[in-house]
Amino acid sequence: MADKSTFALYFGQRGFFPASLMAAAREELPKALRAQGYGVLMMDEGATRYGAVETPREGQIYADFLRQNHGKYDGVILSLPNFGDENGAVVALQDAGVPIFIQAYPDEMDKMGPADRRDSFCGKLSIMDVFFQCGIKFSAYKPHTVAPGSKAFSANVDQFDRVCRVVKGMKRMSVGAIGARTTPFKTVRFDEVALQRAGVTTEALDFSDVLARVRDIKGGSDAYVQKAAVLKPYSSWEGVPTEAFDKLVKLAVVFDNIIDEMQLDAVALRCWTEVQQELGVCMCVLLGELNDRGIAAACEVDVCNAVVMRALALASGKAAACLDWNNNYKDDDDKCIIFHCGPVPASLMSGKGQIIENPILATTLGPNCSYGCNRGRIAPGEFTFSSLITDAGRVRCYIGEGEITKDTIPEEFFGCAGVAKIDHLQDVLLHIGRNGFRHHVSLTPGEYAPALREALGYYLGYDVSDPQKG
Repeated sequence: MADKSTFALYFGQRGFFPASLMAAAREELPKALRAQGYGVLMMDEGATRYGAVETPREGQIYADFLRQNHGKYDGVILSLPNFGDENGAVVALQDAGVPIFIQAYPDEMDKMGPADRRDSFCGKLSIMDVFFQCGIKFSAYKPHTVAPGSKAFSANVDQFDRVCRVVKGMKRMSVGAIGARTTPFKTVRFDEVALQRAGVTTEALDFSDVLARVRDIKGGSDAYVQKAAVLKPYSSWEGVPTEAFDKLVKLAVVFDNIIDEMQLDAVALRCWTEVQQELGVCMCVLLGELNDRGIAAACEVDVCNAVVMRALALASGKAAACLDWNNNYKDDDDKCIIFHCGPVPASLMSGKGQIIENPILATTLGPNCSYGCNRGRIAPGEFTFSSLITDAGRVRCYIGEGEITKDTIPEEFFGCAGVAKIDHLQDVLLHIGRNGFRHHVSLTPGEYAPALREALGYYLGYDVSDPQKG
């Protein structure tokens, strides 16, 4: 999940300004990017004058270069060592098909004569203007001008990298709805066509097929042995009946097979009550393990949150989790308890989990039918949160940031939970209720709301809101 992007580099030139700056930029920019772990793709210096683009003819040469390297780059960095030319840039990048970051070199006060002056400050505004006129989407960050060796540039590229990863991963994704929505959960209803128009394909599978496949899995098969070896150290299984572990291993093998057969990027699973009645287990721990492997996995057939979990994981490079907005925390208006039975990935927990029986299902369905909840606590730290719905043909989501605190939760509180501190939490909750969002919220460690808003809202056209603005 944490693989960094590869960028195609574009250098803008305008003849009124010193072309000598191009050679230095062609050396400096890729060096700075590679030092930060990014891949670099550069047109040969001899393909155009100075290896840069000024005229529409040179723009066409660059566009051909991009076509020849289709699929090898995740974004374009449009670098302006001097003012640059708008017309060549439009021809070069109008069909790039990926996010474009416009970076302008700063002028230096002792180099403002004709031989050294850049005027990239003004040139960047001109290219942004013409791109806007032509409907070419682009990224631009603060400060307006920035040198490749600076900390500001490093921060800019970090955000652009996350934008590129989200856009690339969400443009053509497939999510599996495995099992029908359980009748009481009208909160997770969704519009497949709205998702499809946003580039998300939904593949549906009846849960009876899952149950049939589980019965066909042999305990001594290679797939079974390999999966058991993964699950055994994933959490503590002390006290869990051997039969329950066996069923969970078989169920995990089936999910892996379905994901591979359907080429799924995410899944939303029907997790109760048939699986407890038929197999005697809860699948919570399996969802956590899937998320730790980069397969976004939501419970309760919440397809929309499975979609946004993938976006969160792409932005952070870490796992995501789907939780309930669940409880107030004492009388603190900016804190609440977020929780789920036990599908939180182990990488997001403060310590090793403990596989237990779901006490609520054990009460209603009887004992020994619901082992598989991964009990624990969510690790303290900053996080980005989101939830997604379809509404009247639109794909809508909110994005915000908060912190899991070190506040304690009563020991008898089962499942995996954490105390979330979120500025303007009461406004967030009103925003959720008044705008038709559900009781589920997805999160990932770290603060990446700006990158997600840019990727989902600006580049992909989702209807994105900020619930913390009130």
